[in-house]
Amino acid sequence: MTRPRRSAVPVGAISAVEPDSLAAEAGLRPGDQVLAVNGQTIRDPVDYRFQTTDDIVELEVVHDGELAVVEFEKPIDESLGIEFDDDAFDGTRICNNKCFFCFLKGLPKGLRRPLYVKDDDYRLSFLHGNFVTLTNLSDDDWERLAEQRLSPLHVSVHATDRHLRRRLLGNRNAPDILEQLRRLAEMRIEAHTQVVLCPGVNDGDALDQTVSDLLQQENVTSIGVVPVGSSLEGEARINDAGMRAHSPAEASQVVRQLRRWQRLARSLRGQSIVFPSDEFYLTANAQIPAARRYDGFPQWENGIGMTRTLVDDWRQTRHRIRQGRLQAPSASVLIACGTLIAPTLQALCAEASDLTAIDFTVVPVENTLFGERVNVSGLIPGRDFASTLSQLELPAHVFLPRASLDYFGAKFLDDLTPAELESRLKRPISFVYTLSELIQSLIESNTGDAEQVGTGNRQPRPNPRSNGRSWTTSVAG
Repeated sequence: MTRPRRSAVPVGAISAVEPDSLAAEAGLRPGDQVLAVNGQTIRDPVDYRFQTTDDIVELEVVHDGELAVVEFEKPIDESLGIEFDDDAFDGTRICNNKCFFCFLKGLPKGLRRPLYVKDDDYRLSFLHGNFVTLTNLSDDDWERLAEQRLSPLHVSVHATDRHLRRRLLGNRNAPDILEQLRRLAEMRIEAHTQVVLCPGVNDGDALDQTVSDLLQQENVTSIGVVPVGSSLEGEARINDAGMRAHSPAEASQVVRQLRRWQRLARSLRGQSIVFPSDEFYLTANAQIPAARRYDGFPQWENGIGMTRTLVDDWRQTRHRIRQGRLQAPSASVLIACGTLIAPTLQALCAEASDLTAIDFTVVPVENTLFGERVNVSGLIPGRDFASTLSQLELPAHVFLPRASLDYFGAKFLDDLTPAELESRLKRPISFVYTLSELIQSLIESNTGDAEQVGTGNRQPRPNPRSNGRSWTTSVAG
């Protein structure tokens, strides 16, 4: 480190420094703050990433309360090993729309604070996969997108017809989304797009138009279609157009409609591109597509392909067991999950019980915080797990879905921690995504290596499958 050069106001607080990294070798540590890179003030981690791709990097930092300059010489693609507290040093961009179907409108009080942030920030879209509407971009934002080529972005479209989209967004000034996507294409920025499908509003012919328009945009690499969600407060608006749940017949119609577009997309572009969410398939009791039809699962975190990965994981695990390459220990196991996936999971566990010495019990947990219509595992609060499971005689091994915790594995939606739930249930809790992870956890537990897989009292590791750190990624429209 060199001596202090000039005074400045700290903006980028370092939250973590990777061990044995260049930053660690230079003596940087959590609590230090990065002000500028190569003489350029940084506004957020996006600027930091963009500026630190050179082979010679100069950081202006506040270290131990004093201003200093640190110089690095490195390969162009090597990271310095720094993580930041915030993703937007100058504040998160807030949504300027008033979507009638916005899930955040119905959130009850007492949840984790990030849940209430109605973000619509293109930087979070690039960094973490948050879906944004692109309705609040300034000229400076467009210049930055062109300069830094932030790709891919995740874009909430909902409808390509300008008037219908403005109605859905509750924003009469929303720009033409097709023009914006074409502008991104000129910058060589790809877009993963989303349609929140509201019955009677943007489905049917409107959905056909939206999918047709998006397929013509070469930079649109995926189109995810997800059903409108509603919390308890949203139930009060159940008579509003679009705010009811899809019936099994309607879900089946959506699946059939989008299958036609998938076939066309594969003939034109060699990929499916168009994806109904798992909820449509499960509600319609329709066959889940093969993994090859998911184009590498670009919208897995949006609930598209999770069921396929669960089923395929079991098939691979079943093959290993039959070949004698995996020996599952004898155990009694309880798995708690959302009501939507419960029938599928019960069928898989029945097969697993027949092949192994594991006695499975699958317990569907109803969501009393948001209402029974919110039936996915990832939105079950800790208190509902606690109230349901406390009424049962629990076996030694209790497993919960990893998706029900935040990115860092620290808390449920309602701020309950895994340790607090374990205390209430008087049982160690393990968090997994798949049956192979569950069986591996049992094996590690039997050999005394449970600490390595995040079981029992140990806090689970950061989400290895998530591309987002904020809960708004999961619940926002």
